[in-house]
Amino acid sequence: MVTQTPEPSTYLSSVTEVMRRDWPNNRTVNIVCHGHSVPAGYFQTPKVETMSAYPHLLHETLAERFPHAVINVIVTAIGGENAEQGAKRFRADVLNLRPDVVTIDYALNDRGIGLERARAAWVSMIEAASKSGVKLILLTPTPDQGAKLDDPTDPLNQHAEQIRALATTYRVGLVDSLAAFKSAIHGGAVLSTLMAQSNHPNRAGHLLVATALAKWFP
Repeated sequence: MVTQTPEPSTYLSSVTEVMRRDWPNNRTVNIVCHGHSVPAGYFQTPKVETMSAYPHLLHETLAERFPHAVINVIVTAIGGENAEQGAKRFRADVLNLRPDVVTIDYALNDRGIGLERARAAWVSMIEAASKSGVKLILLTPTPDQGAKLDDPTDPLNQHAEQIRALATTYRVGLVDSLAAFKSAIHGGAVLSTLMAQSNHPNRAGHLLVATALAKWFP
């Protein structure tokens, strides 16, 4: 049997159905963005620009798309963290919030712990969320200007490929942030115009991620 990632048009149908309800039949929908400095909103460290980071940009889009919905987009990201650290606090800091949807974004920093350790940590979070009935969207990394984006052996590309494989294996959502940036570059964009510093996107870069995320909430 061939497995593949779910369809964005249907994967979160149970969530978007709630978001379409009117008061008094609606309820609060919680979306938790877990990860490192990028979802935490760091631009040019130590400056944080929360309102220009993809969790907030996603929130803005969803508020326009579902004007009768009560939506919380909660950021549990910590700058400098990798997936092992994020997995250790996943139940206490993420699942205890009773999320409907969780996004996971750690690959930039996971290069420091390697593919095997990173995979174990991602699997831990994926399986814990699945057991709790929580919908997941995995994110491949946003770029690092020091990486060789056209080299499949570059660690950034290797971690991105591992995340794509995990999304397929576990049939969870996938936002391929790295592919979105590469597509923008192939379309004529200059990478530096999408970055606040070498490893943090600016608002334009975050908008690429937020746009891809929003496709999962039709």
